[in-house]
Amino acid sequence: MHIVCHFREVTSLHGNLFCLEPLEWTTSSFGYIWTILSGGRMKLNKCGPCQVIVTKWETHQQPRLMSPTESHLDIDSGQFGFHNGLQCVDSGWLTCQTEIRLRLHYSKTPPVSITKKKYKKSRFRIKLTLEGVEEEEDDEEQEQSAVAWHKMTTTLETSMISGDGYKSRHSQPECGYALEASQWTEYVIHTMDPDNLELTFDFFEEDMGEHVVPGDAHPGTVGTACLLSSFFVESGKDTGVVTLPIMKRNSRQTLGKVRVDYLVIRPIEGLQCDMSSSFTKYWRKRSAPLDVGHRGAGSTHAAKHTKVRENTIASFKSAANHGAAYVEFDVHLSKDCVPIVYHDLTCCISTKKKGDKLSLELFEVPVKDLTYDQLQQLKVEALLTTIFQAVPENVGFNIELKWVCQMKDGSWEGNLSSYFNMNLFLDIILTCVLQRAGKRRIVFSCFDPDVCTMVRQKQNKYPILFLTQGISEIYPELMDIRCRTTQIAMSFAQSENLLGISAHTEELLQNLEHIREAQSKGLVVFCWGDLNNDHDNRTKLREQGAGYQTQIKACARLKSLLLSHYQQL
Repeated sequence: MHIVCHFREVTSLHGNLFCLEPLEWTTSSFGYIWTILSGGRMKLNKCGPCQVIVTKWETHQQPRLMSPTESHLDIDSGQFGFHNGLQCVDSGWLTCQTEIRLRLHYSKTPPVSITKKKYKKSRFRIKLTLEGVEEEEDDEEQEQSAVAWHKMTTTLETSMISGDGYKSRHSQPECGYALEASQWTEYVIHTMDPDNLELTFDFFEEDMGEHVVPGDAHPGTVGTACLLSSFFVESGKDTGVVTLPIMKRNSRQTLGKVRVDYLVIRPIEGLQCDMSSSFTKYWRKRSAPLDVGHRGAGSTHAAKHTKVRENTIASFKSAANHGAAYVEFDVHLSKDCVPIVYHDLTCCISTKKKGDKLSLELFEVPVKDLTYDQLQQLKVEALLTTIFQAVPENVGFNIELKWVCQMKDGSWEGNLSSYFNMNLFLDIILTCVLQRAGKRRIVFSCFDPDVCTMVRQKQNKYPILFLTQGISEIYPELMDIRCRTTQIAMSFAQSENLLGISAHTEELLQNLEHIREAQSKGLVVFCWGDLNNDHDNRTKLREQGAGYQTQIKACARLKSLLLSHYQQL
């Protein structure tokens, strides 16, 4: 098939729609989709094709079809997003722009601390404003910049989530919002110039801020806190917390300080996603359950009698041979950034004392501190790339992205207070999956909400589930308020447009209404935990339509995730 065409811009109520306008045909028909592009776009030049920011795009499994009869054809394909009676629209992903998120929340302590007695009892409304930092350029640099690209508009929106629901991205009101203890407030910035922004938090005393004074450029403003986006580059971190002084409006006095949580999301380095297919929000019903081999053929390190070790190619093949439609496993990186399949964040090394053949001393070592060659010597030998090659393509992969969690008491899982750069970590793993998955079914999952957000923004093909333990008597409470209850986990999944949640069975059994509530919000519900091994519990979960994980006697300890109502294509 040979088609020569160009983009034609169409004005619509949705924004800038772009469709393909044919110039030359050597085929009878072809499929196409409608896409909404925002901001500017890179000029076509000798270096390659233009780059665009995708705001929304159609994701129907069967695209629109065109059967041209002449060389030039006007296209009228009806309403954007609707095709064959179905509405399938998804948000865009990061193509060439960077996303900066600033968050204010009460996960640890109140984000705003006031030291001035006058304002100790005041309630504040907060608004974020931004502008570019002006830098001088010589004439040659300006000319090259103008030829290379049109300035893409920097955008700023805010969103909020809580256990009661969420408010999707929108513009801020005149005097911003007041903070709530149970609420996660987030400011989302899209920019082509991520290292050259001035970010300013304006603080309004609430009683004053609600009554705008005519002629006052800053009605009710009592203080400001400023941050330069170049800080993110200089710090070398894409996630973290920065504390800023709140300066009084008309003096150099400080009123207090504000603790700002930040996340910087960049496009995948060296990889461009296409629009050939998308399953990020697609999960269809089926009548029969699906078996998923947990860690391949089940957890074997805790089992006394096993023929096949967990997280190995043999275990994945064994699970497939016993009917597993999916295999579930954890992926993280070795010290030399090789994607490996291993469940724990640490591994144990045993040493013998010289002259003492009986005594052994165990050392717990983080996996991230060992190279792949060193891990091979410890029998940690499953490479993600090798698994794609060795396991039949009809077996889907449920890939849990391993990341460290912080407990509410301040401690860290595996005693790892530092870990990989999140963008680097995900770029390596996502690139491996996107290049090798082929037609294999893939679903990602993670306990860290920021990882879920990044995966959703970095690629447009595979779905992700937010793993959450909720309120539990078994596991310690996590620091991040988005992880603490099933209700707020649902709000987070909705806000980030995730496929669904994978909740802890303990909390679901205490309130089965959570399952119906999540499904009514368009979320797919999985659940995990040892309580699924009880037959009565499985019956309750199946009656509610939740997917659950249990344990069956097959090869080793094959675990089964029964998705009683859903299956991904």
